[in-house]
Amino acid sequence: MSDKKAGAQISAKAFLQAVLILFALMIIAGILTRIVPAGQYARVEMDGREVIDPDSFVLTERPDYPVWRWFTAPFEVLAAPGNLTVIAIILFILLVGVAFAVMDKSGILKSVISRIIRAFGQRKYTLLLVITFFFMALGAFFGIFEEVIPLVPIIIALAFSLGWDSLTGLGMSILATNVGFSLAVFNPFTIGVSQKLAGLPMFSGALPRVVLFVVGYVILAVFLRAYARKIDKHPEASPVFQEDQKERQRLGAFEVEQNDDPRMRAAIVFLAVFFALILAVLVASPFIEFLSEYALPITGLLFVVGGIGAGLIAGVGRAVWKAAWDGFLGIAPAVPLLMMAASVRYIVQMGGILDTILHSASALAAGLSPLGAALAIYGLTLVMELFITSGSAKALLLIPILMPLADLVGVNRQIAVSAYCFGDGFSNLVYPTNAALLITLSLTVVPYHKWVKWLLKLWFWIFLATLAFLAVAVAINYGPF
Repeated sequence: MSDKKAGAQISAKAFLQAVLILFALMIIAGILTRIVPAGQYARVEMDGREVIDPDSFVLTERPDYPVWRWFTAPFEVLAAPGNLTVIAIILFILLVGVAFAVMDKSGILKSVISRIIRAFGQRKYTLLLVITFFFMALGAFFGIFEEVIPLVPIIIALAFSLGWDSLTGLGMSILATNVGFSLAVFNPFTIGVSQKLAGLPMFSGALPRVVLFVVGYVILAVFLRAYARKIDKHPEASPVFQEDQKERQRLGAFEVEQNDDPRMRAAIVFLAVFFALILAVLVASPFIEFLSEYALPITGLLFVVGGIGAGLIAGVGRAVWKAAWDGFLGIAPAVPLLMMAASVRYIVQMGGILDTILHSASALAAGLSPLGAALAIYGLTLVMELFITSGSAKALLLIPILMPLADLVGVNRQIAVSAYCFGDGFSNLVYPTNAALLITLSLTVVPYHKWVKWLLKLWFWIFLATLAFLAVAVAINYGPF
């Protein structure tokens, strides 16, 4: 066994870059609490959920929220209402970090990738398109997003083995899932919750969304295929060429295995059983309340049990515990980053200005044309995404305000829901306050600024497609109402 550390290792440079970005956002949020007037909407109970009364906004006295608490906010979020979500995410990434370190150390990842490469032979671009469609469908039809993050290192390792780079691996895994999540067809966490709050029939208007899903898949497939071909011919053209060198040696610099060790076969079968259980949890979680609430910790637990068990079966022996410890230490720096990201919303909320920002932004849509108002809803959701990353939580906050506004300016409610879903989804892998982005990049060597620069080339075309969809929707009065 090699003496190198197993699993994902977050570099000091990447960690410091993320800390500086998040610290700046915390300071900006704190300054806003001193500039923006405090205000509040009344909350009412509707179908067992707390929603906003859109006509109830009033200015309030500024809360006594001292400056020093801006800096303790990352710790305070762990005891704040809704803290279980933050804690669940932290436990999730620690468990997954341990699991992948063991799978890396035992050689299971290498063996699995070798089998995939042998199975597809020279049809690697077909493999790219199939994997991309699979992940995109998970997001669009089941609302799965954060849950696929543990699979990212496997897909990146596969991309290395096929001659591509980290960005290609990210593109056909987490990025594809995010595109599908944003172009939601039956996503229960965005389309489902939003349509229910808007009084629309559940999952109504699906056919136009299926068409947009196909258009989005074609755009993403063309983008990834063209980029992968470019890296195939000129590896040094990759924006992360230097960063990938150590990762490529660790994950991708190997000959395809031809010999099948019986212990390794048994370990892969054992791991496959746990992967099947994980997939079952992911597919069932939108429809079973218990699984929906606890999908992340359950998935993380299945990964760590499956990973350590497979490592022991593969014959790693006591080195499995050293690998697990390496994985824990390697992923641990992501924990303070997640706490800092969650603190941005907490600071704004404690300063009493979250509702004021929402009220001021929604007022801008008054007096616009139907298409202009739809675009304003799109933009408003993008702004609020910076503070509230949960799609369903943001729907509970925004939809009760946006729907009366949509009725006032003549925007079809179905169109308003679509505009909301676009704004909620596409920023998930751009804003540094989003936990999914922080976790994903922490599992790779890709710096934040290079990721965003690469991603924006795709988002330009996706954004145009969504604008065209909204324009056509307004023209045909996309309904039912």
